[in-house]
Amino acid sequence: MSDECIHGFQAGLCATCFPKSIPEAPAVVRAATRPRTVGAPRRASTVRTGTRGVTGSAPVDDVRQQRVYHLTHISNLASILADGAVMGGATPTVSLSPAEVVADRQATPVPGEPDTTLAGFVPFFLSPNALLWQSIRSHVAHPRASRDILAADPADFVLLVANVRELIDSGASFVVTDGVADAPSTQFGATPVDSDRILRRLRSEPLQESILEAELLVRDRLPFEFISLIGVAHDKARAAVREILLGADFSPKVSVYPPWFASE
Repeated sequence: MSDECIHGFQAGLCATCFPKSIPEAPAVVRAATRPRTVGAPRRASTVRTGTRGVTGSAPVDDVRQQRVYHLTHISNLASILADGAVMGGATPTVSLSPAEVVADRQATPVPGEPDTTLAGFVPFFLSPNALLWQSIRSHVAHPRASRDILAADPADFVLLVANVRELIDSGASFVVTDGVADAPSTQFGATPVDSDRILRRLRSEPLQESILEAELLVRDRLPFEFISLIGVAHDKARAAVREILLGADFSPKVSVYPPWFASE
């Protein structure tokens, strides 16, 4: 299996990490002419997602293809399926966070989202190598992970995967942050324009830690039908997930991705 970039795409499929090279124009021999006067440089054209780029311009970064990852213990999967959605504010069978972190997020408001707090949102990572998940699978202490979670086998977790396009198609309201959502200095993108801007900035700096701490927060719930992939550690975990899915109304792809579960 090929490695994936920091955005979760297989090697070569991410326009940011693997930009397409621009073909070099063939050399043309011209007759000697009088040198032209160099005029003022032209202003660079701005290319937006969904618009036609100028021939020879850099590839458009379509942030709608950004994958997002919801980490949960396999013990929580049955209740998620029973709800038909990943729910914000749900009480999971196995919680990742210690009680003080849960309480803090219950008290942290979300800019642009009146009458709700972080606890009312479903959190997603922007990378399968998010720092919190790295700590859990390496059994290294992290302020957002409980002791019980740090002692658990990483193979007992699953990553529920969607992408931004699927979130938009679902009609979900979501917010993007440029760091841990409950940190005082974190910036929120609560409007489509602001969330797009933050996603572009995070994707343009793949070697920075920001994208490994950033979150995409879906308000209230995300219907499970918009989960396109469930990532698991090995074949045994895949068999267990497929058994849980038996009789459910959903049939996402269940795939083994060992690098997503390996210790760092």
